[in-house]
Amino acid sequence: MSKRILVVVSEHGYWAEELIGPVSQFDDRGYEVVFATPTGKRAHALPPSLDENFIDPPLGRSVTSAENAKLGREFEASTRLDNPLDLSSWLPERPYTSDAGYLPALEQYHRDLDRVAEDIAGYDALLIVGGSGPIVDLANNERAHGLILAFLRADKVVAAECYGVACLAFARDWSDRKSIIWGKHVTGHCKEYDYKDGTGFLGTDFVMGPPPYPLEYILRDATGPDGAYHGNFGKPVSVIVDYPFVTGRSTPDSYLTGQKIVEVLESGLIRYGW
Repeated sequence: MSKRILVVVSEHGYWAEELIGPVSQFDDRGYEVVFATPTGKRAHALPPSLDENFIDPPLGRSVTSAENAKLGREFEASTRLDNPLDLSSWLPERPYTSDAGYLPALEQYHRDLDRVAEDIAGYDALLIVGGSGPIVDLANNERAHGLILAFLRADKVVAAECYGVACLAFARDWSDRKSIIWGKHVTGHCKEYDYKDGTGFLGTDFVMGPPPYPLEYILRDATGPDGAYHGNFGKPVSVIVDYPFVTGRSTPDSYLTGQKIVEVLESGLIRYGW
């Protein structure tokens, strides 16, 4: 039976290979891929991710092959991202405690979450694509967190790449406020790969120095004493499977991330990379 994957993409810039890598694996298996963005706008690739001549500052070399740059440009030119689902109209937003009619609003919020649980019944996995964009509109997006929690409660695969892994660290049930990756093993963008200058986002003139948070430190804290963050710095790839989570460190890990999601869905893989 064919699988159905929900792929969430930032509206402030995704890294091309981190989308085409896993999606190509889904396409090869005949999976249905449905895209979603925070407000229903079309997502676009970060320009450096389409340029094989762009030199990544931390590595001092290109991280985009000519082939992946070409595939990224072709994906951008296609219509696949034209009509994404809109998280802001699909997922409810928790009311402020200061709102008038807070109690009935909170009860409605939970009814709406129950509806989301029904909506995702037809999906097999959730993937959050990486790049710098998720820092802006996904990492602390309450609706994205609600979606992640819905997949988690339904015992479905939850995957994320690069800075998209921050969404997993910050997704928490309000009853205990503990990260969903507490006690789990994950990877994500390590400190050695962070820019010192020039972190940029689409749709804004705001270009800053380093990222506003060190993802590695957040993941180390969020996994707690019984889990672990695996940066695997110096190793060509870093992908971790600790069911139901599949996490990829950065750009070179994208295809393997997709492969491991397929293996979890088709072969019952529950642990890899640690």
